[in-house]
Amino acid sequence: MPCRQSRTRTSRLLVGLAAALCLASAYRPSDAAAVQNSGLDAPLFYQLLIGELELQAGQPGTAFQVMLEAARRTRDEALFRRAVEIALNARAGEDALAATRAWRKALPESLDAHRYLVQLLVMLDRDQELVEPLGSLIALPPDEERGARIASLPRLFARSKDKQEAARIVEQVLRPWLERPAEGVAAHTALARAWFAAGESARAKALVERAHRLDPQAEGPVLLALEMLATDASLESIVTAYLATPGAKMAVRLGYARALTSAQRYIDAVAQLEIATSAEPEFAPAWLSMGALYLELRQPTDAERALERYLEGASSDTSVDEEARNRGITQAHLMLAQAAEQRRDFRAAEAWLAKIDDPQRALEVQNRRASLLARQGRLQEARELLRAAPEHSEGDARAKLLAEAQLLREQKQWLEAHTVLQQAIERFSGDVDLLYEQAMVAEKLDRMDEMESLLREVIRIKPDHHHAYNALGYSLADRNVRLEEARDLIKKALSLSPGEPFITDSLGWVEFRMGNRDDALRLLREAYRARPDPEIGAHLGEVLWVSDQRDEARRVWRESRERDTNNEVLQETLKRLRVDL
Repeated sequence: MPCRQSRTRTSRLLVGLAAALCLASAYRPSDAAAVQNSGLDAPLFYQLLIGELELQAGQPGTAFQVMLEAARRTRDEALFRRAVEIALNARAGEDALAATRAWRKALPESLDAHRYLVQLLVMLDRDQELVEPLGSLIALPPDEERGARIASLPRLFARSKDKQEAARIVEQVLRPWLERPAEGVAAHTALARAWFAAGESARAKALVERAHRLDPQAEGPVLLALEMLATDASLESIVTAYLATPGAKMAVRLGYARALTSAQRYIDAVAQLEIATSAEPEFAPAWLSMGALYLELRQPTDAERALERYLEGASSDTSVDEEARNRGITQAHLMLAQAAEQRRDFRAAEAWLAKIDDPQRALEVQNRRASLLARQGRLQEARELLRAAPEHSEGDARAKLLAEAQLLREQKQWLEAHTVLQQAIERFSGDVDLLYEQAMVAEKLDRMDEMESLLREVIRIKPDHHHAYNALGYSLADRNVRLEEARDLIKKALSLSPGEPFITDSLGWVEFRMGNRDDALRLLREAYRARPDPEIGAHLGEVLWVSDQRDEARRVWRESRERDTNNEVLQETLKRLRVDL
């Protein structure tokens, strides 16, 4: 037994000696000119060794004190950093904070000391103490890093519970820098980001606009404006003004295209991607995004052109790793199959699907194959194919039921779709997507009370479900009943998803039902310009027709028919108005 104890002590001594030597190698005296050889003398080496031995012996408190004393005596950053690490590993936050304060006092120009102090105060939820050290950190040289330090301020408070208080702290810290030429743009942008996170959109907007005026070519304000577009469409002018300047960054243009896509403004998004691909034709991801947009616009030939360009460049694209590249190629094959399906070239669609060998996309491939079968009049085979697909999770089971219901909807098998969705709802109770889909099927079955009940249940479960507000409002408007309520519901949907073309279309339609033709035309033209969908085209054409603008009405209807000959709303409109194109 004594022999074993001796070996334990020897082991600890060796570990401590190794750690002390490691610290010794990292140690550099603060005054290099005063000491030519080494700042490590025998007492200091012994002190470091004792500290590490105490740590190995399970005495972090003593080790911390020894290391902190050595750091104070030598004014060495490595030793201060080690003392802080010892305290943090021992979950002694206050000790770590005390060591960091001592570090900053001993070395007031140390960037690391300031950074550690700020991070510890955030970690310990002591936000009120951050103003002075943050201000000091920003003021430190080098000056060329100041903009980045200012920009990083809002991220410090990402987990803060009180976003308003966090924004006030950022405002106090940045006040001295707002009017300085070199830092004004970064300061205004960072403060705008902090107030935006706090829910103060109007204040954030004013700051972003000010930052953009200070430097119209600065990227920071534009990127924040892009993030805010979803809630404030008026900031789009900042983005477009920036993109009109020479040297506008490709990343901003692509971000704008993504924002336009999210708002379902597909025509505008395609225009941005066309500019991007003209400027940098080798940038493969832009071609993939363009292909997806053309599919949504039901322009399969254009989609195929873009997707084939993507595949040409994807194999040699070094900007992404192999896994991401393979995902993109699989997505392109799926979309090419969909484009061929839109052209009713089912053999070509199947050939594209046969190229996909990705187990994670197997269910999606089966869905597309089922759609091909259904379009060829083989609905039962299509359903059996879907049902036979393996289920690796509850999510797969849900996806299969939704896919089968969608298949039945496309084939106008409303009662069967209703039955499948009812089974899904019983299995996945409270699922808002299933409830919403069931509401849409109930409407087709002329079960309007059931549809309204289901949509109100969706709204109860998810009060920000803009599709539910829009669907209910549009249904009332289309039946020409409870029009004031319909308008309120649609406006609520539009407040939740500003600028979305289908909601704008609904608002235009309810204004038409209420006799406000000028407002209806303005809204419907806006919706159709953003997304020339056949249903929106049907509504715009009708309002133009009854407003004696019949040439334009015919043009819009012809464009809509070219995109989708079988669109029910368009067919019903032309039949009801007795229009022969």
